[in-house]
Amino acid sequence: MKPILIYCYDAYCGWCYGFSKVITQIFEEYAHQLDFDVLSGGMIPNDNPPHIRRMASYLVNAYTTVEETSGVKFGEDWLWHVRNPEESDWFPHSEKAAVALCIGKEYQPHQQIPFAADLQYALYYEGRDLTDDEAYRHLLAKYHIPEDDFYAKLHSQQYLEKAHYDMALCRQLQVTGFPTAFIQVSDSKLYMVARGYMPYAAVKENIDKVLQLIPSEKI
Repeated sequence: MKPILIYCYDAYCGWCYGFSKVITQIFEEYAHQLDFDVLSGGMIPNDNPPHIRRMASYLVNAYTTVEETSGVKFGEDWLWHVRNPEESDWFPHSEKAAVALCIGKEYQPHQQIPFAADLQYALYYEGRDLTDDEAYRHLLAKYHIPEDDFYAKLHSQQYLEKAHYDMALCRQLQVTGFPTAFIQVSDSKLYMVARGYMPYAAVKENIDKVLQLIPSEKI
């Protein structure tokens, strides 16, 4: 069994956006040693999505901390919504982006990390509303996903259940915040290698420690 890096994130998690460069670099360096599985956490449920104004006062200040810590940049199109919440028509929720990720995982199982990073870039830099079907169209050609199939699956009960299953897995892993990453080395053993935003060097160190243990594990 090849070790699996399980990345628990949420498309609407700003710190996950900050972490996207780190996890992408990890993916690029360890692609030959690890498999990667991305799970959506369901941070903002879809049962009663809040209007952006309910979180704007927090986001308009918090994003600068993410920028300063991680080096990512939030785009002006996203910033407009948190600076002008009364004029925004956004009701954010995590569900549709989670379904989209499940479809991306099916078509490009070895590109889950880049696909998740692109979803966050679409939201936080390009200012695309991930509750809007059109927010995903520009990614379909890049990942060779047929449009008709994608949009049929985006609205199917089957893929909604897949998304909810990923969210349930995050809960089963006792993930209480995003981003979080584990290395699974067997059916019954995994190690946490990242919790919250961490710089690349710290995550790499944790991964290397786990990989050094693997010869003694019953994999």
